[in-house]
Amino acid sequence: MSHNVLKVNMLGTFSLEWGEQRITCDINRSRRVWMLLAYIFYHRKRTIPQSELLDLFWNDEKDRANPAGALKAALHRARGILRLLDEQEGADFVVYGNGGYGINPSLTVEMDTEEFEKALEDGDLDKAVSLYQGEFLARLSSDAWAVPVAAYFRKLYLQSLEKRLPKLHEEGQYEKACAYCREALLNEPYEEMIYQHLMKNLLALDRREEVLGLYEEFSKLLMANFGVIPSPESRQLYKEALRTVNHYSVDADTVGEQLRESGPVDGALLCDYDFFKMLYQAEARLIARSGVAVHIALLSVGGKDRELTRRTLDNAMEDLQSHLHKSFRRGDVVAKCSPSQFVVMLPNANFENSCLACKRVIKAFERLKPHSPAKIRVSVQPLTPREECLPPMMQKEL
Repeated sequence: MSHNVLKVNMLGTFSLEWGEQRITCDINRSRRVWMLLAYIFYHRKRTIPQSELLDLFWNDEKDRANPAGALKAALHRARGILRLLDEQEGADFVVYGNGGYGINPSLTVEMDTEEFEKALEDGDLDKAVSLYQGEFLARLSSDAWAVPVAAYFRKLYLQSLEKRLPKLHEEGQYEKACAYCREALLNEPYEEMIYQHLMKNLLALDRREEVLGLYEEFSKLLMANFGVIPSPESRQLYKEALRTVNHYSVDADTVGEQLRESGPVDGALLCDYDFFKMLYQAEARLIARSGVAVHIALLSVGGKDRELTRRTLDNAMEDLQSHLHKSFRRGDVVAKCSPSQFVVMLPNANFENSCLACKRVIKAFERLKPHSPAKIRVSVQPLTPREECLPPMMQKEL
């Protein structure tokens, strides 16, 4: 066998490199064949019994008639993939012997997973972070054997970030820390710890407007996908940036320009739930003094006949958000308060008119989406100041 080294990358997109040739699992081949290759390479230091492969990849009903034949066919296709790297030698990269399958012992293999672990052992956190290009077998990792392996490497990666980022901050390497964080967010878009480190380093660089934008982006991401808001620690960083964003004196025209809403102002105001709460509290203080009528509507999306799948629910919520924005008035405020609910503030509307407005909006939505499996339920109640002791609120479900 030639002196080329086979480079196997599993952190991110599964790929194989041999000399100048490189192939990835993106090519039009069977997912199961690629998972079979991944399993053999990941366990390359041992011979894998045929029975182990059959239990992992051919334990479903349709293959029980001849699972051994299905395995042989898959291995034939796997060797066909390896021939794309080397027409002469590729088929011999995976061999059979001692009752099982493994990697040809004469083949020199370099695996990014092993290099990653070694970099951590050596304390080379920069190299470890650079090697982690994404989740283990990112596009294939739903198989049962890969899930704990992916969790293991993800945990190591996050731990390495938690060690490296504070050191960079202490050393005053704020730009480098920001670059690390932005790269890490490509792999871990929901990891709050990374956002917090990025905000801290941006604050140290006095780039406070970026902190505000980053927080708002993260807040929308959390609410859209999990129905939650950022932690108190993240909100504190946001408030720190907000307090000093205008650290130099500005004139009234500049302040007005900063406050002015950008883009079209038709329809209701859409905002995240964190800001909705602040607006709610401001309105509560106002009506305690003026007595102006303000009502709150809660719109909940559920199934007509059965529980909605996550994808169907997400599609219904996206359609409903666009509809609510267009259908309510300019002075109304809309926010997503959970993965299946929107809350709407209706200023200057009495209870009856608020109920009628919600009815009209929902009927219009049902006409627009007559075949949707989603059903929208609405509850309306008046906004009351916290300090007032009032009789039980009028509440109506539509």
